[in-house]
Amino acid sequence: MVPWEGYVSDETMGTFAPILLYWVYAGGYQLILHRRPLERYRLHTRAEEDEKNLVGLPAVVRGVLLQQLVQAVVAMILFMVTSDSSTVVVQPPIIIQTFQFLVAMLVMDSWQYFVHRYMHQNKFLYRHIHSQHHRLIVPYAIGALYNHPLEGLLLDTVGGAISFLISGMTPRTSVFFFCFAVLKTVDDHCGLWLPYNIFQHLFQNNTAYHDVHHQLQGSKYNYSQPFFSIWDRILGTHMPYNLVSRNEGGLEARPLRD
Repeated sequence: MVPWEGYVSDETMGTFAPILLYWVYAGGYQLILHRRPLERYRLHTRAEEDEKNLVGLPAVVRGVLLQQLVQAVVAMILFMVTSDSSTVVVQPPIIIQTFQFLVAMLVMDSWQYFVHRYMHQNKFLYRHIHSQHHRLIVPYAIGALYNHPLEGLLLDTVGGAISFLISGMTPRTSVFFFCFAVLKTVDDHCGLWLPYNIFQHLFQNNTAYHDVHHQLQGSKYNYSQPFFSIWDRILGTHMPYNLVSRNEGGLEARPLRD
């Protein structure tokens, strides 16, 4: 039993709940990002954000909305093709759903690592597609899904579809998986290192880890996203770092090698 049962289908929730959650969670971060008491938790100063970022917030919002439109269309098509309205879907035991959840996480990580890495290594793809995401040299939450439309389709939308299909999860399980993936992706771009943030302490692939990738020294490292750092460690693209305090306040994820 889930709260939306009898009101909204699992397929509809799987399509639109992650989009709504993105704006609620990222919007919350955006509201607190510039609060003075949180300055000591920022990975970059406000001056750095203003000086380094190459795109303004309105353009970022438009870019995210475009990606989410494509994402919603693909999700509706996927659910339409894979669902059978003539049968009642029986939800598997929780242990099976947990296993499917883990499989989906590993599949998404693998897909995104290799596609993401290739977009950095191929000069044409980086210049014309992936560089759009790196216009946010200082990441912030609302920009988590700010990508070129083609990258958004390949990296996130197709990656999510493949994770859903390979794991064998039901549409109901996918609601929780896609919402979790959205929360993690937004958190990885929030620009804050918060003392009680469970994502940042439970996962080695976290806000500071991904922040290193957005900087010049780390742009060819830390490709893994959104959950684990397995592929970076296996294939030698892991960039270790230290979190150090800046003289002007706040923190810095400082790479440990040149």
